[in-house]
Amino acid sequence: MIAPGTARPGGRTARTAAAVYAATVEELSERAYADISIETIAARAGVHKTTVYRRWGSKAELISRALIGTASSRIQVPDTGNVETDLRLLARAVQAVLSLPEGAAITRALIVGALASAEIAGLMEQFWAARLAAISVIVDRAVQAGQLPAGTDAAALMHAVAAPLYFQLLVTRALVTESDADLSAAAALTAAAAGVFVVPSPRSGGRSG
Repeated sequence: MIAPGTARPGGRTARTAAAVYAATVEELSERAYADISIETIAARAGVHKTTVYRRWGSKAELISRALIGTASSRIQVPDTGNVETDLRLLARAVQAVLSLPEGAAITRALIVGALASAEIAGLMEQFWAARLAAISVIVDRAVQAGQLPAGTDAAALMHAVAAPLYFQLLVTRALVTESDADLSAAAALTAAAAGVFVVPSPRSGGRSG
């Protein structure tokens, strides 16, 4: 049983889905969320709007489906054996996405979309939860290697790496550079090494260090 909106491998159905998903991402990169509709997506994809409505039902559902694969493939988790290098590469991967016109536009569109749509907000929550779960292996490896204190909270560390880059994109609206990524990673690592992100165990009753 294939879920609604999921393409069967190969064939016309898969080609239609691929065209619609590509059109959705292009729409997000060029238009404000409120200006996007099933009709504009269908027109860009070269398919009839009834096909899109029948398979995906709503704009939010279609955008969610289109972005799941796109977002999950954009940023890979590095594994160099050194937490400093891993965090720098991770920050540069985020920077690479945010510095692209398409990546920046999609990020802004999703922020606005999450305010307007509970479905898009839910998608963002699911994506970041999955991303943090995957990235936590960097912290686990670093703790095991003695490069970070035991009890370091992976989510807090990763937020510290990424937040300045998103702030620059969304608030100052300045170009996010590799130098910005390196600085963000270095600052987050310094704080982590100092125990800033250590979560006290229930038995300790306080922060270690």
